[in-house]
Amino acid sequence: MSQSVVSQDTPSSLTGLLVPLADRTLLLPNVAVAELVPYRAPRTAEGAPSWFLGQVAWRDLSLPLLSFEAASNGVAAPDSGARVAILNALGGREHVKFIALLVQGIPRSIKVDASLARSDVALAPLELDAVNLGDVQARIPDLIALEQKLADAGLV
Repeated sequence: MSQSVVSQDTPSSLTGLLVPLADRTLLLPNVAVAELVPYRAPRTAEGAPSWFLGQVAWRDLSLPLLSFEAASNGVAAPDSGARVAILNALGGREHVKFIALLVQGIPRSIKVDASLARSDVALAPLELDAVNLGDVQARIPDLIALEQKLADAGLV
């Protein structure tokens, strides 16, 4: 029997984004994504961890570009459909307002409600939960932990 992920005191539905990655799909709140931009090669840094792809320019800022897959024990592999999702930083660091996340394709909007059903699968690092959305299994990422990983590596 599936368990509900959304508590009873939340609004009746929320807008989320299904964000395609190379090896999984993430479910993010719509408000977490500031903008989707075309992929451009980042400015790399010598000796950086494999999940840190470098710095990308966005609106007069230089943002860290991350591979969620690599940070979560997978492999980073930009392909011809790669894009960059600019995420609003949630960790409360005054100097970190946005981070960039490598995505594979165009996220699509989806309404989620209290009927959201948990998926009984093993979670990878940086994943809070997994849910079934029709024929799509989506992972709910821990964006605060991802930002903390950046900070722990001295990259923000």
